[in-house]
Amino acid sequence: MTTPSNTDVQPEKISKKTIIKTETSPGISKKIIDELSHEINNMLSFAVYNGILINTEINALVQNSSVDDLINAHNLLCKNIAPATPKSIAYTRELNQKEKNKSLFGKLPLIRNLILLTLLFLITFVLTGISPDVNNDSLDKGVMDNNGMPLLLNMGYLSSVAGLGVLFYLLKNVSTSVKNSTLVPEDTVYYIAVIILGVIAGLISSEIISFYKIDPQGINLFNKSILALIGGFSSDAIFSILQGIIDRIKTIFIPAS
Repeated sequence: MTTPSNTDVQPEKISKKTIIKTETSPGISKKIIDELSHEINNMLSFAVYNGILINTEINALVQNSSVDDLINAHNLLCKNIAPATPKSIAYTRELNQKEKNKSLFGKLPLIRNLILLTLLFLITFVLTGISPDVNNDSLDKGVMDNNGMPLLLNMGYLSSVAGLGVLFYLLKNVSTSVKNSTLVPEDTVYYIAVIILGVIAGLISSEIISFYKIDPQGINLFNKSILALIGGFSSDAIFSILQGIIDRIKTIFIPAS
């Protein structure tokens, strides 16, 4: 009786194994090329509809249809339609095509939410303003010397003024973005953060910066309201100022590497 040799068994074992090789095609994928063509068509349509001048060399670049030519055409169109972008144009077109019977107020929840917030701050401003606990004397006391319901009403009053300031800025900004077709979906999150920063900046301006006035008796309802309004409207500027102060302090205590 003969025993099978290793050479007889090895091919059988190898035949049971499956070797999988993944091949990846180099270069730009067809999906990216299709996206380039789609965005070029959107930008051309936007430019023609809005009377924007277009470089005539784009026509030859698009007809050649090579990747290099498509990229060059895309770059030229981005310069032509600026400050709009392919992303903002696609978002604006999506809003216009979605439920055409609706008004812009219904199509764009961002504008609706900003208007509702404006009304909320305005109602808070009126209700707190007519309260007898909100007056020159109570505002002069500030956070440190006030307490209870008067403190809550005064903080509500100043917060509402700061909120009106930041929303005044945002509504103007949104209307310009809609007009120029520069609105993108990420603006919704950005505006929420700006509103919170605006209210904080208004309170900082009215309650902290006012402490450094030489004559405390000079702080009155008008001055604190203006500081809260300016703080809300220019929250970006106040953030930049505070960030600059922090950076200068860092340079003093932290040596440059």
